[in-house]
Amino acid sequence: MNAKAIAHIPTSGHQHANDAPVSLAVVFKALGDALRVQIVRLLKGDSLSVSELCDVFDMRQSALSHHLKVLVEAGVLVRRKEGTAVFYRRALPSGERIGLIETAFASIDSESLGLSVKNGLQRVQRQREQNSLTFFRSNSHRFRQQQDLIASWDDYSQAALHLLERCDNLATLPVLEIGPGDGRLLPLLATQAQQVVALDNAPEMLEDAKKMAGHLPNVEFWLGDTQALSGHEQAFSAAVINMVLHHTPNPDMVIAQAARSLAPGGSLIISELIAHDQAWAREHCGDLWLGFEPEQLKEWGRAAGLENRAELFITQRNGFQVQVRLLQKNPY
Repeated sequence: MNAKAIAHIPTSGHQHANDAPVSLAVVFKALGDALRVQIVRLLKGDSLSVSELCDVFDMRQSALSHHLKVLVEAGVLVRRKEGTAVFYRRALPSGERIGLIETAFASIDSESLGLSVKNGLQRVQRQREQNSLTFFRSNSHRFRQQQDLIASWDDYSQAALHLLERCDNLATLPVLEIGPGDGRLLPLLATQAQQVVALDNAPEMLEDAKKMAGHLPNVEFWLGDTQALSGHEQAFSAAVINMVLHHTPNPDMVIAQAARSLAPGGSLIISELIAHDQAWAREHCGDLWLGFEPEQLKEWGRAAGLENRAELFITQRNGFQVQVRLLQKNPY
């Protein structure tokens, strides 16, 4: 590989702005409001911009900003500016209040979201998906150029293929690639597996993939998102998701649906960006997420019944870093 591979990337903690302990009164006040509890519940495993939160809760920004400020000052949420937008997500519990915050999160997560909040979240997710589809419809002809702005395809794809060699049943069950892009990986997958299925929800991208690999007799092309995998449970020996999750509105759902499609002992190979702060990637590359912390992907994998078996971290250009990991389904 041309890029430098490293064994470990430290996960940075998110503490209160001045690192001083937050008083109990401030924490209890922050969580002593029904709306603020719903905000914290909503941000389980997700981050939303101010405008998205306003849409979910059907509130003006001036009214919502006070509640967000209280939660940030209590160390419950963190905010990050990405270009002209400000995004909020849960803080990583740390310091003297770590036990209290973790217990609070566990209790909050046991509560269900209200119907109006669920509907609002669905609106936001539909808009995110539409934004992503619109980007790829307009930029499919520049896909490779756009991707290479961030990371070298050769580096993470070689790593993914190396991990695929560890997978069983490649000769008996097909391999699934979710979001094949312009199809560059498909010919290589076709040499390792008896059958390959390419699944993409953007017709333009699927057509590009067909131009690259449509001549191969053991490659099929399916139009749709991962919901199209319903009815194909335990059908695949392995699934590959190469630099796709940061374009999807619900990455945890994609992982869960991919996991259900794997046979017992099947493997999910994910190449993804590590969390970064280069907001230009949203506009120029159609990114919905600015990468993911390694623990976040492993947590989503565990929730889907997958264990982390191997991981590789690759340093890229412009300060980006890529994580390539192998997650495996229980063989029994």
